[in-house]
Amino acid sequence: MNKYGAEFFGTFWLVLGGCGSAVLAAAFPNVGIGLLGVSLAFGLTVVTMAYAIGHISGCHLNPAVSIGLWAGGRFPASQVIPYIIAQVLGAIAAGAVLFFIAGGKAGFDVTAGFATNGFGEHSPGGYSMMAALVTEVVMTMMFLIVILGATDKRAPQGFAPLAIGLALTLIHLISIPVTNTSVNPARSTGVAVFQGGWAISELWLFWAAPIAGAILGAIVYRMISQENS
Repeated sequence: MNKYGAEFFGTFWLVLGGCGSAVLAAAFPNVGIGLLGVSLAFGLTVVTMAYAIGHISGCHLNPAVSIGLWAGGRFPASQVIPYIIAQVLGAIAAGAVLFFIAGGKAGFDVTAGFATNGFGEHSPGGYSMMAALVTEVVMTMMFLIVILGATDKRAPQGFAPLAIGLALTLIHLISIPVTNTSVNPARSTGVAVFQGGWAISELWLFWAAPIAGAILGAIVYRMISQENS
């Protein structure tokens, strides 16, 4: 239960910190943090939680990561579903807190987006469904390669949280204009349930694509990391 609690609160922090920065601070008058700030916020949530709970649960914070680690032979199948449940519940709890905070400002309109992920007319840059699908698959694939590589027993020890957090920052810098960046089904779900409407109808892509990308990342890493006999 300690592991599941750690995943709950870790994912809570990721969604509150990352999506909260997008909803509350990205375009704040005159001193908004913008795309760069939001990207950094997501990376910082992972770095801080990796050091805080990595020794408890491994700090997955993401159903796709849990599935990818299982596919990579690093995580038992019996814990995948409990981890995913804890992550999704933590993300929804963070969405609820963010909804309450954002609602404290006059004129708040959750239907305007609420840091949700989308494609087509709901993509920040107007990118198509196929562009969004490829983006999410490839970005999550690369994310898993970084995670598996940085946490490999042969890698330099103690630097994995930095590599993983910086990778997530880079992923956001690339893909916010395309999908508002998911690579994490829990993150997408945590805010979509409050936005409702189109965010729910498009949520399937932000489950399917990251999971497919994570499995591909695990396969690729297992291929390239085999030691010479």
